[in-house]
Amino acid sequence: MLIKEYRICMPLSVEEYHIGQLYMIAKHSDEQSQKGEGVEVIQNVECDDPVHGKGRFTEKRVYLSNRLPVWIQKLVSRLCSYFYITEKAWNHYPHTMTEYTCSFVPKFSIHIDTRYENNSGTTENCLSLSEAELSEREVVPVDIAYNNVPEKYYKENEDPTKFKSKKTGRGHLQKDWRETSNPIMCSYKLVRVKFELWGLQTRVESFVHKAIQDILLLGHRQAFSWIDEWYDMTEEDVRKYEQRLQAETNRKVHQGLERTSSRDSTDAGDDDEFADAVEDQSDLAQGGS
Repeated sequence: MLIKEYRICMPLSVEEYHIGQLYMIAKHSDEQSQKGEGVEVIQNVECDDPVHGKGRFTEKRVYLSNRLPVWIQKLVSRLCSYFYITEKAWNHYPHTMTEYTCSFVPKFSIHIDTRYENNSGTTENCLSLSEAELSEREVVPVDIAYNNVPEKYYKENEDPTKFKSKKTGRGHLQKDWRETSNPIMCSYKLVRVKFELWGLQTRVESFVHKAIQDILLLGHRQAFSWIDEWYDMTEEDVRKYEQRLQAETNRKVHQGLERTSSRDSTDAGDDDEFADAVEDQSDLAQGGS
């Protein structure tokens, strides 16, 4: 299991970030939900925890079939019409817990513990890790302004070095923004990735961590660059927005899944092509862990 702690600072307060995060997740999920892909919300209900108190529990399905490598798409298509990862999250803000599992790959899981604090990432053991966990943990600072975004996701209007908020005056972040910004907060995310398959474990866990780092970078850039859209919202406002977009997102995903199921039922595929695709990728299982 590979453990990393990502520290993502934002020129916001923890209280402001709560609204911005909810808004960003709802909007981003809606944008990504098309052609049978995206995020389907299964549950979004209140919950209670003896340690953290009242919060919200959400269960979602993240559909990914068309974003998988072709050879994996062909393998999945023999087992099911579409592929998804289950996300379960317990939000007791400013502390959250999230887990991702996949019934198709039972030895794969991601666990994320998060805490938000009003500082610039200076708390060394924010998530109360044991000495053994601290010795295994790698701390990874994520700079929303100056870390490189994959080219296909880059948008100038979401670049914190070029964007400036009309409502708050924040933006055009300089190299030393984490030392000079006020307010400043940090999202501490401890991510545990586990993939128990000999020969592929290290490669897959490292790949997943890289993908997670890119997602965190993009999502936090968006939460900040969309600040003028959510800054005047109350929690009640953003919950209503969330509910409206969740209904629209689910509708898009269901329509896409219906089209996918209909297409698959009339297209059995080419077994020889599938065998060739698997053979072409067989060297993946030859590497060491």
